[in-house]
Amino acid sequence: MVFVLDKRGKPLMPCTERRARILLERRRARIHRLYPMVIRLVDRFAEDSEFQKLNLKLDPGSKTTGMALNCVDDSTEAVLSLFELMHRGALISKKLEQRRALRRTRRNRHTRYRQARFLNRGNKQKGWLAPSLMHRVNTTMAWIDRIMRWSPVSLLTQELVRFDTQKLENPEISGVEYQQGTLLGYEVREYLLNKWNRACAYCDAQNVPFEVEHIHPKSKGGSNRVSNLALACRSCNNKKDNLPIDVFLAKDQSRLKRILVQAKAPLKDPAAVNSSRWRLFNELKATGIVVKTGTGGQTKFNRVQNKIPKTHALDAACAGHVEFVSDWQKPTLSIKCSGRGTYARTKLDSYGFPRGYCLRQKQVHGFATGDIVRAKVTKGKKSGTYFGKVAIRESGSFNISTNAGVIQGVSHQYCKVVQRADGYGYLFNQDSKQSRVQGIALQSALSLPALKDGVSRAN
Repeated sequence: MVFVLDKRGKPLMPCTERRARILLERRRARIHRLYPMVIRLVDRFAEDSEFQKLNLKLDPGSKTTGMALNCVDDSTEAVLSLFELMHRGALISKKLEQRRALRRTRRNRHTRYRQARFLNRGNKQKGWLAPSLMHRVNTTMAWIDRIMRWSPVSLLTQELVRFDTQKLENPEISGVEYQQGTLLGYEVREYLLNKWNRACAYCDAQNVPFEVEHIHPKSKGGSNRVSNLALACRSCNNKKDNLPIDVFLAKDQSRLKRILVQAKAPLKDPAAVNSSRWRLFNELKATGIVVKTGTGGQTKFNRVQNKIPKTHALDAACAGHVEFVSDWQKPTLSIKCSGRGTYARTKLDSYGFPRGYCLRQKQVHGFATGDIVRAKVTKGKKSGTYFGKVAIRESGSFNISTNAGVIQGVSHQYCKVVQRADGYGYLFNQDSKQSRVQGIALQSALSLPALKDGVSRAN
């Protein structure tokens, strides 16, 4: 789908790629943004348009957050757009460790002394999050704000907690009947799937039906604690039976050691999500839009009921209370957080010595690293048309990263900005037929001679 704005820049209902192509060819619209594609009508106002109920759904994750924009009709939802936002929290944590090490080595050298700070750890405000965790909240909220500027979103759904729907439907429910609902066992099973990487703990088999297996047999005093549970295929579960794990894996001590360590190891990714989910929920409520929630077990239940494959974006489309999800065969736009540069002007090697120096200025001849450009080289060995991200040099000879590879030494005179760098990288899922159709539509829209000046340079 393509986002649509009216003449004043207010959001309208999204349209299909074919409809956007027709509007561009008839010069009823201009390209406002390329990734994701946003067009701006020149002959319509928001007051003259009709709107449907749009639900922006989130599946927060430690490494990737899935987002889906659905059109709601009672209990049925049609998927309009799918996004996967890839965070760089691990990179931020790594950079902070490097900075801490550099500051520590500076104190041990005959250079300007940096005084150690021991009393700055008690000044953290309530609700403080580490920079790597706060990055996940900030980038997610940034894209929620963008999507809300481009489409009339009226509802937000986050995979967080589940309302007590059984109690609402039947106030008299109690006891075992209350505990054994339609989502019985889904939460624990989803936890085990993540913990054991969706593979059998004893033979590493994947894409087979798994069974919950007790590492220490229950018949010999084993408990139902999650630390005592593992995934096993049917064959391995039958072979192990009620044998202690040290007896069953007596001839494979390396696997035995790995299983025992993994059984007690905490999940870092779920821990990161649990630490930031309430902060994200409060940020969503601050937008003033109705926010609904759902659990991971409910998401998987909806996905299995609708026979939808598992991806981060499709998990977001199935979040919350929904009975039927349609039109989910959509291309997914992968959005990678790449940052807006660095404050450091010196690049260091693994030993801490300078290996290169960065430019002092952000732009060269009006171009900045990360800008999406279209270069039409008319002469020389590199003659041709190239489209991709640019890496600037002080000499004015740039590198352009295209789908076919990196084109080096392209003069800035042949380049034209299509979209300014905004700290993100974009890539459509090329496995889908719709993604190829949208890619052709994007490239064709850029080739329209009357619309080149309509590409907005604003983020």
